[in-house]
Amino acid sequence: MPAARRPSPKPPKTAPRVASGKVAHGARAEAKPSHLDEHGRARMVDVGAKDVTQREATARGRVFMHAATLALLRSHAAAKGDVLTVAQVAAIQAAKRCAELIPLAHAITLEGIDVRYDFDDAGPSLAIEARVATNGRTGVEMEALTAVAVAALTVYDMLKAVDRGMVIGEIALWEKKGGRSGTWRRADAVAGPTAKS
Repeated sequence: MPAARRPSPKPPKTAPRVASGKVAHGARAEAKPSHLDEHGRARMVDVGAKDVTQREATARGRVFMHAATLALLRSHAAAKGDVLTVAQVAAIQAAKRCAELIPLAHAITLEGIDVRYDFDDAGPSLAIEARVATNGRTGVEMEALTAVAVAALTVYDMLKAVDRGMVIGEIALWEKKGGRSGTWRRADAVAGPTAKS
């Protein structure tokens, strides 16, 4: 088996590669971190004056593994059971409990959480996508990212007995909708050829 894994040159349809090392265009250079007060101290942002709007965020990530591990995952033959179902439940639970994990995140009532997978034989890797939706005063980007991260960690936990060399990576926000800033898409904000995947 190969000792190192390299990103696939041909990504699955549902999870284009993150354009690593690329410059985000359209970022506000003058913007300051909202979780710091005027004295540089951490604070939870007061969102009470914001309008309640429909908000949605999509995040993606990957777990790189040996081809034999991916085949085991695809055939639902792992010794610990149905890895993808357990990881899906873990992702949903993680999104709902995001504020307990990320200190300055708001506790948000979520309206919907959808977790999907795609197998990439060329990687080889498992692509993970989480879409989170709510009607609220703040976005759900952290909930979507947390869902992907915990799904990936769960996959690792359930398969580590056969492949401890798995690599979790490429976790990134892919799209957000709603709120004062409107819609943001990675394909629109990141330079480079992979941004149009």
